[in-house]
Amino acid sequence: MKKFTTTTIKITSEEFALMSLFQKISGAMARDCIIDNKLNRVIFIVNRGEMGLAIGKNGQSIKKFEQNIGMNVELVEYSDDPKELIRNALHSKFINQIQINEKSNGKSSATVKVAAKKTGATVGKSGRNAEKARIIIKRYFEISKLKITD
Repeated sequence: MKKFTTTTIKITSEEFALMSLFQKISGAMARDCIIDNKLNRVIFIVNRGEMGLAIGKNGQSIKKFEQNIGMNVELVEYSDDPKELIRNALHSKFINQIQINEKSNGKSSATVKVAAKKTGATVGKSGRNAEKARIIIKRYFEISKLKITD
């Protein structure tokens, strides 16, 4: 599977400005920033081990940042392992298995198996968690399809 690093990801000036402000407020370094206007949120990919710093004591860093930009903020801890990155993006304790399938045409897909009757909790309200995971794995690993089943 072709693996992309952050050096191949294009970051807009608006995203870069948000990353800079995020670092100034939280002290955590964001590896990447994705503006998702469809769901009125900004997704930050933070370095491994910096999630607590990014959130801040009692969530103060995130709250302050959200007030500054007027959008919801979601954080995902980075991993160069696609399965772990999917797990981090979904934030679900109900995940039993993640399978990456590579097709002969070069396209890849991921299937996430969750505990019975927990698909909705994993997918999230209006599919927010699933969409976040889709955006991230496509951006980092060219995995074009994500399926969540129980």
